[in-house]
Amino acid sequence: MTFLKHGFISSGFLNLSATEAYKEAYENDAVILDVRELRLIGYKRFDVPKVIYIPYSSLDQSYMSLPVDIPVIVADSVGLRSREAMKFLLSKGFNNIANLAGGIVEWERDGLPIKKDIAEQLDGACVCQLKLRHKE
Repeated sequence: MTFLKHGFISSGFLNLSATEAYKEAYENDAVILDVRELRLIGYKRFDVPKVIYIPYSSLDQSYMSLPVDIPVIVADSVGLRSREAMKFLLSKGFNNIANLAGGIVEWERDGLPIKKDIAEQLDGACVCQLKLRHKE
């Protein structure tokens, strides 16, 4: 089993910066577990070799499908739901896990690769007016 090599401890959890998570994905064969709800994933997805999408609301029914032999980096939009997912996974015996500090927002801010599906991009003056920007 390979263990995570980067990161810092905060509030009792191993946290990774976006750059550290990217390195782990390529150097240590880590998988990113994206726990964003499907409606929040939108058109931005992590672009690394191994990504698993399990919404936080389904994690208690689907966590058994996660790999136990490789590191798991838990991610969301900004790092809040991923912390809750970390607590849950730790309670289920996962110990080779880390939280992506700042989520996909920091990932994108650091210029790391993102897959964009413009068909899913939203547009609108406020949240109540959001609609797909590009219609097929």
